[in-house]
Parts: sequence; C-alpha cells; structure tokens
Amino acid sequence: MSCEMFEVEADFLTIGRTFAEYRRMFDLRVEDIAGREVLDCGGGAGAFTATAAELADGAVAVDPLYGPATAELEPRLDEAIAYNLDQLREKRDLFVWDFYGDAETRGRYLRAAAERFLADYATHPGRYVAGVLPDIPLADDSVDLALAANLLFVYDDRLDRAFHEAALRDLVRVAREEVRVFPLHSLDRTRSSFVEPVADALRAEGHAVEFREVPYEFQPGATETLVVEPA
Repeated sequence: MSCEMFEVEADFLTIGRTFAEYRRMFDLRVEDIAGREVLDCGGGAGAFTATAAELADGAVAVDPLYGPATAELEPRLDEAIAYNLDQLREKRDLFVWDFYGDAETRGRYLRAAAERFLADYATHPGRYVAGVLPDIPLADDSVDLALAANLLFVYDDRLDRAFHEAALRDLVRVAREEVRVFPLHSLDRTRSSFVEPVADALRAEGHAVEFREVPYEFQPGATETLVVEPA
C-alpha cells in the first residue's frame, strides 16, 4: 500500500517501493534484516519482501491486495503506476527530487518494484498474506521487525486516531523486537496530528518510542521514521 500527496481515484493507491528505497526510508542496515524474521505491512506491490527473503530467516508481507492471481493483479498495478506518474508530472513542485531526479526515474522504480513483486508473488505465494490493519493475521511475537510504509499517518482525512493507535498496537503485538513506520507526514504536506498522541499512548503502555532521522526525503520535511520497541 502506498500513496503520495494528492487525491487518488480509490480510497488508497496501491503501488510499491524497491528494497533500496526501503533501506533509506527506514534507515535499514543489512544487519537489521540478516538472520531475522521481518514483516512488511501493508506490503502492496513492493519488492522489499522478495529481496529481504534472501537475507532474513523469514520474510512476509500483509496487504488486502493479495489473493488474486498474478494475471489479475498486473493490469491493476500498471494502471496505478500510470495514474501515479500522471499526478507526479502534474504536481512535480510538491516533491523533493534529490533521490529520484525526475518523475520518469521514479516511474522506473515503481515498475521495478512491481515486476519483482509479481515474480515473487507467483513463485512464493506463502510470503504474501491477505489482511488489513489493525487485525494482522499473524500470531503474537511472530516476527522480529515489522515495517509499515506509506499508510499510517498519511491518510489523516480517512483514518482516525483510534485506527492509528489500534494499528500500532497490532504491529507491536506481532513484533518481538521493533516496529518502524514511515513517513509521519499526511497528504496535506504536514506532520500528522496523530503522531505525538499515538507515541504518547504507546509510551504510556510501556513501549520505548523514538523518532529517527532517515536518509530519504520525497514529501518535503518527511525525514523521520517512528521506531517502537515493544515492552
């Protein structure tokens, strides 16, 4: 699941990111993945799980996208990428282009992520579990590291504070060691008003919470990941 700073035709726009983008978005090192069990929630059409599986002891993605056959998903992803690129070209000035350079390069990243996802989805379907926050269909303490990209704190206009608190609690439930969330800015280009209240609620429940600078910026000012260590 992913989004940008513009309205989408459906409630959420399903596109994906590459492993290289995730490493920057979440400030991930190889040692953060190697020998661990990792979750990407919602993974959408991202390449992270396919690549992480080569390093990790286990890698799984959860998203409502999963379930249909590859042949059914591919045209949907092509349409989402084309729509995203049209919006990027139209609203180019709303973004920071230090990493991508231009919209066409961003498009190549989107297509690369989708292609890697589709190939892995076809050959390793067990890595891709249909499900939605805040009811992740995984057992308690089933992964070491859980990542959530481009969903929480982004859609403040349609996902309320109660949803965010429930979603973070469920991510903490399934993660033994760490949860990371990126970005912390909503569609209106400002830091989500839910970030601090949700962080305070997690701290009150005994979890360690910090904000970590990351080497990635696409939404202006969105350069932090939320890191939560379960109590």
